[in-house]
Amino acid sequence: MVGTTPPEDQDTRPSASAPLVLAPATAASTPATDTLRSTTTLVYALQTLSLLVGVTAILGVVINYLRLAEVRGTWLESHFIWQIRTFWYQLLWGLIGLVTSIILIGVFIWIGVFVWTIYRILKGWLNLAHERPMYADGDAPADI
Repeated sequence: MVGTTPPEDQDTRPSASAPLVLAPATAASTPATDTLRSTTTLVYALQTLSLLVGVTAILGVVINYLRLAEVRGTWLESHFIWQIRTFWYQLLWGLIGLVTSIILIGVFIWIGVFVWTIYRILKGWLNLAHERPMYADGDAPADI
């Protein structure tokens, strides 16, 4: 029956042939990391929304800088760095596109920045969903 307790003389330990499944002991299971993971998701959402609105990327990078100290030393730090770099390179190339739009080259730069930003957001969000850092161990970026 469901919801009943076994008799006291019945052994409820798993048998030797049954596989033992353990929950991974990762930092992702702590409430603090869950909050930071939600913050990282929020910033990816703000970056995505910025493709239509623009100013939400500023809010996202402010959140990144405000919470950066909390993610130091965790796998989420690489996501914050990834998001911060996405913002600054997007801004830089967007301004270069604006200046060069006079000679029509800027339009192509803006298209490139748009596609590149989508790639960065998708790659970051997918790695976040799989709880993977953005950089391989040997490719870790310098501190921001």
